[in-house]
Amino acid sequence: MADKNDAWPENAKGKFYVDRTCIACDACCIAAPENFKMNEDDGHAFLAKQPGSGPEEDQCREAMEGCPVEAIGLDGE
Repeated sequence: MADKNDAWPENAKGKFYVDRTCIACDACCIAAPENFKMNEDDGHAFLAKQPGSGPEEDQCREAMEGCPVEAIGLDGE
């Protein structure tokens, strides 16, 4: 389960986030490409943009459910 206290600092402020357990599998970027991006220098995903519509929120939830290490959380600030 993702931990907001261990979230990457480049996450966009809001309820979704990626924490430091991310293994850079790219699944979230495929599920929600408008919202998740990869930090190629450090090898992890982060939430570049909080969802701005119902379909984007659905894609972010799909990314969260599909994350193999549960690094995406939905209890951010």
